[in-house]
Amino acid sequence: MNGKKLWSPITTKNNVNDFFGYVKETEEINSYEDLHKWSVDKKEIFWDKVWDFTKIIGEKKEDVFTESDNFIDTKFFEKSSLNYTENCLQNNSDEDAIIFYNEQKNTKKINWKELKSNIFKISYYFKSKKIQKEDRIVAVLPNIPETVAAFLACAQIGAIWSSCSSDFGPKAIIDRFKQINPKILIITDHYYYNKKKINTLENITLILKEIPSIENVIIVPYGDEEINIKEFEYTNWNSILQSEKKYDVFEKFNFNHPLYILFSSGTTGMPKCIVHGAGGSLIQHKKEHQLHCDINESDKVFYFTTCGWMMWNWLISALASNASIILYDGSPFVPNIDYLFEIADKENINFFGTGAKYIDYLKQNKVNIKKKYNLKKLKTITSTGSPLVHESFNYIYQEIKSDVHLASISGGTDIVSCFVLGNPSKSVYSGEIQCAGLGMDVDIFDDYGNSINQTKGELVCKTPFPSKPIYFWNDKGNKKYLDAYFQKYKNIWLHGDYCEKTDKNGYIIYGRSDATLNAGGIRFGTAELYRVVENIDNIIECVAVEHNLYADTEVILFIKMRSAYKLNEDLKNLIKFEIKSNLSPKHVPSKIFEVRDIPKTKSGKIVELSIKNIINGLDVKNKNALSNPDCLKEFEYIYHKLKKD
Repeated sequence: MNGKKLWSPITTKNNVNDFFGYVKETEEINSYEDLHKWSVDKKEIFWDKVWDFTKIIGEKKEDVFTESDNFIDTKFFEKSSLNYTENCLQNNSDEDAIIFYNEQKNTKKINWKELKSNIFKISYYFKSKKIQKEDRIVAVLPNIPETVAAFLACAQIGAIWSSCSSDFGPKAIIDRFKQINPKILIITDHYYYNKKKINTLENITLILKEIPSIENVIIVPYGDEEINIKEFEYTNWNSILQSEKKYDVFEKFNFNHPLYILFSSGTTGMPKCIVHGAGGSLIQHKKEHQLHCDINESDKVFYFTTCGWMMWNWLISALASNASIILYDGSPFVPNIDYLFEIADKENINFFGTGAKYIDYLKQNKVNIKKKYNLKKLKTITSTGSPLVHESFNYIYQEIKSDVHLASISGGTDIVSCFVLGNPSKSVYSGEIQCAGLGMDVDIFDDYGNSINQTKGELVCKTPFPSKPIYFWNDKGNKKYLDAYFQKYKNIWLHGDYCEKTDKNGYIIYGRSDATLNAGGIRFGTAELYRVVENIDNIIECVAVEHNLYADTEVILFIKMRSAYKLNEDLKNLIKFEIKSNLSPKHVPSKIFEVRDIPKTKSGKIVELSIKNIINGLDVKNKNALSNPDCLKEFEYIYHKLKKD
């Protein structure tokens, strides 16, 4: 499907073109495609140039790229060293480093000097508690400035950070943190979501009992209320900041020193503990921020995220480009449906990042942003989390801003970055991600490992990159690591996305490959179906899964309706007609059911696999990894109904 051209750059002045000129002095490069090929063929030169161009602070040594026969064992900057936090705190001015808003319309601004001072006080506290290199510090916190300061203090002293967002239940927290034996837990007393005040401390005694390695608890007050807890010992965050004692040393650690542990969603078993390195995360993020997203010094960068999603980690690294970051905590639709854009307008935000589902929701509700807000400084909008459909591309240009670089980006927790993303020097086409990331040896394979073009297949990465996990926690012989990415193709990273490379060297993601559907011998991605169905009035969202029959399979579609509407025969017929007209008769589902809700992970991604398991009579593991596990009962009821029929 050919996408319509929606935007072209009106100037050649951007960072990727500057980088192009920077390397062209010594290399024969005449196009972005040449630049990309060079970046994967000459890794040692490319990443060396990225270090210098993005102005990383550290001790860069020889052996930028140490090759190995094994993808996992390949090393970048093996002898180099840096301090991640030092790179994030180069600015020492009175300008804003962090701007915070929440759904109560409270706001807080912290300048660079104050942020640095706070971080030094917190790292002094960590040191006073005998925290050593590679000790784990964990947090259950909302997206507030204190979370950023705690993380950067942890990274400053070489400890390893890991966080869950405040909405994680006790079992989800324990399943993650118990595996990594943390010494310090940082938690808030409460938070707000959708106008509700939620107590975060009600399960803390259970957490402390189940994770005996925790020696110290820090409580961060969300508001001005007094904290008075008698059940356990703790330190009040404010008392740390009131101290004048600081640890202001930036010890340089090896480039591949562990920075943080991110967790897989845990929907297929115990969450996997993915350990990312400080240098690999930093250089990859700086490359993406500056070259692909055109983020510059003093820009204001916003991403709607929680601390349990990798986009939070990605956002924090924007500080290393001397950009200010904007944090938002709460529902994106409270106090009003367009509140995030109200903030973007008021704060003159340059870069606005969010999930595709947020854009889809605004589109379905026909919200006209540009009629209400000027957004004069906004130059880039990014979307991730799930595929951004053609209609949502069009909606952004029609109803949000016409002169904006829209970058649909895709990667994951596994690489704490992107495989495919935006390019400010190229045109934007409806439904397409613009390009493969520089240094990312991306390809599309068929089931037999053949490279294919303009045909759907598996998204792979053929050679290593700096932000690959340095290891999985407690993973003897890299068994979990190998099982996660290297089962299908020998020594080639299989990412698990069903994807197509277009004739314009862009990419279309059709959903997770383990959720692809097979009907009448045709394999297709769920995103294709969702795009058509969710464009029908009064349908909020949908999910489709494959149901195994005796000697065949069928596709079953589940629909979530707006509260005032019901799924009836007329709507079912309309859905089938739209799918048949826009896709093919083979795409039409055999059965359509209405459900009250659709299961999602804590970061808002639909979990097709859980539904598929239920509909085929299999168990769902780790329901606590879902944000709304109760909704699975409705799918169990439908399974029994299907069985009877």
